[in-house]
Amino acid sequence: MKNSTRRTFLRQSIIGAGGLAILPLASSCKVVAPSDTIRLGIIGLGQQAMNLMKGFSRVSGVEVVAGADVYGIKRERFKKFLDEYYTEKEMKVDVSTYSDYREILDRDDIDGVIIATPDHWHAIMAIDACKAGKDIYLEKPITFTIKESLALVKAVRENKVLLAVGSQQRSDINFQTAVEKVWAGAIGDLKNINAYVGPPPAPYNLPEEPIPADLDWETWLGPMPYVHYNSRLNPPISIDPPENETFWAEWRYFKETGGGFTCDWGAHNFDIGQWGAGKNGSGPVKVIPAGYEDHEFLTYVYDTGVIMTNEAWDEGSTRGIKFWGSDGWIEVSRGRYAASEESLFPEGYGESEDAMKYESAPTHLLNFIDCMKSREEPIANVETGQRTVVTCILGNIAHEIGRPVEWDPAKQFFVNDPEAEKFFHREYREGYTL
Repeated sequence: MKNSTRRTFLRQSIIGAGGLAILPLASSCKVVAPSDTIRLGIIGLGQQAMNLMKGFSRVSGVEVVAGADVYGIKRERFKKFLDEYYTEKEMKVDVSTYSDYREILDRDDIDGVIIATPDHWHAIMAIDACKAGKDIYLEKPITFTIKESLALVKAVRENKVLLAVGSQQRSDINFQTAVEKVWAGAIGDLKNINAYVGPPPAPYNLPEEPIPADLDWETWLGPMPYVHYNSRLNPPISIDPPENETFWAEWRYFKETGGGFTCDWGAHNFDIGQWGAGKNGSGPVKVIPAGYEDHEFLTYVYDTGVIMTNEAWDEGSTRGIKFWGSDGWIEVSRGRYAASEESLFPEGYGESEDAMKYESAPTHLLNFIDCMKSREEPIANVETGQRTVVTCILGNIAHEIGRPVEWDPAKQFFVNDPEAEKFFHREYREGYTL
């Protein structure tokens, strides 16, 4: 695909269908000169943060200089890795760690932060970063509640900072091609979307275990109502001998602590489905839970008549997206692309092994760094992440109350539904406010 065509497509994608206005970053904000070193801090030092740290630290002109976490052993692992890495590269970089993330935000020499904490901390930390004038790379889903998502968009725009969402599928050529083909009408009129993500969250049922001595559990909980500790929420690691996490932290799978697969994988696959449907700046008008009347799957209905379901299209239940049009179909997932005819494939697809690989290059991270320098909007900006997380949360709300929910995408509120409105936000523990 020609570069000019792709740039035009991606720019239109950021703006969104229907001409959603994205405010430009004002000249009064901090601008990083292209020749300057960008210095980053990371908040939350778990498994995903280590992946991001390794990726960002290898980008030319970027230094990861600080990390914050409430778990002592994670701070130790973070510093040990970076000290050894920079020594090997013969770079003199002073790496600091903190138990309080606000100490990173207080540093004038740090240009941006990566937030990779559990979801319930995202909004408060990101809004604090906005007020501190830091650019932000925020892991998905961007917030825990709908109200938080709206507050975060407001904070980003009022403080004139840049926020990129960690929805890295948007930077992958296969996903981009699939959406571009759908937008171009290559499969005819879009009818249905299978965006398979998995089940909703389950009630928290893990047994109580002793809290590790170097873990500040009360601060880990933060604004979230109290739940007892279990190591499945915070996978154990070791420094000597070195042993990293062997499974993903399971706070994401329980409704008290996360959004289940609906939010965890929905932030990826519902995101691509909604992108392909031309609903970057909008959302569904109706959400029907799985098992309601004749609906076997969680179903999103859009005002165009397009239907998106949490439904697998193959026997292996691949987590990905299938676009069904009047004249053909496209399937896309990580490292895989299939279509009803050859003309629907990416240009050069299959000519090398790299064409099959997901994230063969850190393009999503590079996009954030490039945007920090240029002050252009990232491929997954705050408005995009906000619309996606609302779609995910609405799926969980419909599941929780056991019936369809009607949503007004323009007003971003429920349509005559006091019961659903109760889930617009979650009550914070005493001492925490949005």
